[in-house]
Parts: sequence; C-alpha cells; structure tokens
Amino acid sequence: MNIAFLASGYRMAGLAEPGFDGAADWAVRWGVTLLVENKFYLLFSFLFGYSLTLQIGSAAGRGLAFTPMFLRRLAGLFLIGAAHAVLLFPGDILTTYAVVGVALLLLRRIRIRTALALSAALTGLLALGFLALAWLAAHGVDLPGVAEHPPAQASEVDRSLSGSAAQIVGEHLRELSVIVVRRVLFQAPAVLAACLLGLAAGRAGLLAGSGPRTATLRRVQWIGFPVGLAGALVAAMSVWDGPVHRFAGEAATLLTAPLLAAAYGATLLRLLPLLPRLGRALAWAGRMALTNYLAQSLVCSLIFTGYGLALVDRVGPPLQVAIAAAVFAAQVVVSRRWLRAHRYGPAEWLLRRLTYGGAGVRSRPGRSTGSRTV
Repeated sequence: MNIAFLASGYRMAGLAEPGFDGAADWAVRWGVTLLVENKFYLLFSFLFGYSLTLQIGSAAGRGLAFTPMFLRRLAGLFLIGAAHAVLLFPGDILTTYAVVGVALLLLRRIRIRTALALSAALTGLLALGFLALAWLAAHGVDLPGVAEHPPAQASEVDRSLSGSAAQIVGEHLRELSVIVVRRVLFQAPAVLAACLLGLAAGRAGLLAGSGPRTATLRRVQWIGFPVGLAGALVAAMSVWDGPVHRFAGEAATLLTAPLLAAAYGATLLRLLPLLPRLGRALAWAGRMALTNYLAQSLVCSLIFTGYGLALVDRVGPPLQVAIAAAVFAAQVVVSRRWLRAHRYGPAEWLLRRLTYGGAGVRSRPGRSTGSRTV
C-alpha cells in the first residue's frame, strides 16, 4: 500500500465527506487510523537519519567536503518541497526533513546513548504537550491552528479545491499558514526523534552487512505489535470524539507508534528474503522514492481537485484505498521500466543536480551510462 498516496488522497478527497457514512466507509477509516496514520512517516524519518551516516561515508570516499554538500542537498529538498506544498499538497513532508536535516547536521557526531536519550526526551515532551492540549480543550480554551476544520469550513475548503488553479493554490497557501504551526510544534520534533534513532542505528552499524539477526527482529515484533497496536487502538477510538479525546489519543500514539513502526520494519526485513520478487518490486519503486512521492500528489490532484476531474467529496474511503493500491502498482512498473534506461528518477536527478552541480550528474535523467545502481 502506498502510504504517501493515502495521506494525500485522504486530504484531497474531501474534508467534509458528506455522503460516506456506511459500514465499509467507517471500516476503512478505522483501518487506516489504526494501522497507517502516524506510523510510516516515523519509519521514513528513521531512514532519513540513518542515511546521514551513509552520506558522510560516501562524501569521505569521494573526497568531498560533507557540510556544504549536505546543506545544498537540504536546500534543494526544501525548494522541491515548497513547490510541492504550494502547487499540489500542503501536507508536504520534504520541507520538514530539510529543516530537521540542519539539526541532524549539527548533531552528527552525537554519542549513540545521547542520541537515544534525546529521542526519548523529545517523544516524552511531545506526549506531555498533547496531554496539556487535552487539558486546555477540556477547560474550554480555544486552540486556533490546532483544532480540526468545523463542518462548514471543511465544505468551503472542498469547494476551493474543486475550483480553478488560482483557488487551489490560494487554499494551499491558507492551509500552510496553519500547517506550519503544527509542523514546528508537533511533527518536526517527532521527525527529529525518529531521525536520531536512525542516526544512532547508523553509527552503531545496526543495518550494515547482513543486518539484524532473526532473533532481534522477532523480539522487535513481539514487543512492537502488541504495544503499538494497543496505542493505535486508543487513538482510533478517540480521533472522532472531539478535541479532548483526540489530543489524549495523539499522546498515546506518540509513545507507541515508534514501536509499531519498528515492528513493521522488522516484519519486512524478515519477509524480503522469503519473497525475492516482492523485494525487487519494492526496490524499483524505492530507487525513485522522491519521484514517486511527488507523482502521487500529482495523480491525487488530477483525480480529486480542479486541476483535473474535481472529484473532491465524491470518492468514498474504500475507493480511495483501491486507487492508492492501483497507483502504487503502476508506479512499480513505471519505475522498473524507467530505471532500465536511466540512472535516476527525474526528481532524484534534479536533487543530485542541486546537491553536486554538474560534477554530480554525468548524464541527464535520460540515458543510463551503463550502470543501473543509484
């Protein structure tokens, strides 16, 4: 399942969703909330932190100064993400990664134990913050920029998204004024906490060589699934019960979602040796992850907004999930065909161009120079 597509699809499919109140609709909402929401961005953030150690090693091997190279990469990521947020999907995560990347750069020499302690502290403080929001909401305090859209405003947002290109961009810009607050106060610290875990794992060589042993992966599953699913169940039961319960559920999610994300990762690592075709399919799509992420938002925009079919508020949750699965399957096929003739995906080529200049890209995103490795 393409998680990024689900996130953008749910946002663009309509905030009001007036006509989708059937059992299947709610089953899908519950399933996505229980198993998907606030889980996979933590796994991606872990990999972002882990990749920092790989990039440091790669720069040293090529004789490049790491800091200016990495700052150019972050600047490129921010520019791509900003364009993505304004034109296609205001819930963009790339700009958050770019900002968090600066903190990672400053912390790249942090001791492993210190990184783990800082990650735990950030997670704990965020959970306390959500509990404080629940307390404030329970006492009638208005929380602008934090509460969800009321029904009337949600309908107005949906009308804007089904309008002209100028209306769509204007709505994105208005949403960004609120989303930035949420990103700074809530998601960015959570992303940094997960990145620090990835940085610590990279420093420790946790995934190097043959990777973690089966016993370790099994232990992660035995702990992560029960605890993570219990926290996800609390969140799923509270998300539609008003701000007090929703904020309390968010606190439970923050404390348990990393364990569920780790269990997902451990399960995948155990399955891939047994399912080599699945591994190859995911590898094709993974090598073009940035391109595919942006393409998902483009597809969502063409389906749900006024850029294309304007089906906002006309597609129910089950069909949204079916569309997500179909698009991801198509992207696997397209990625495989593209990478047979090209070294990088289009967005990956652009990011490398912004990072290294002409020296970092010896060919256009057109022809491969003979190597199919990224």
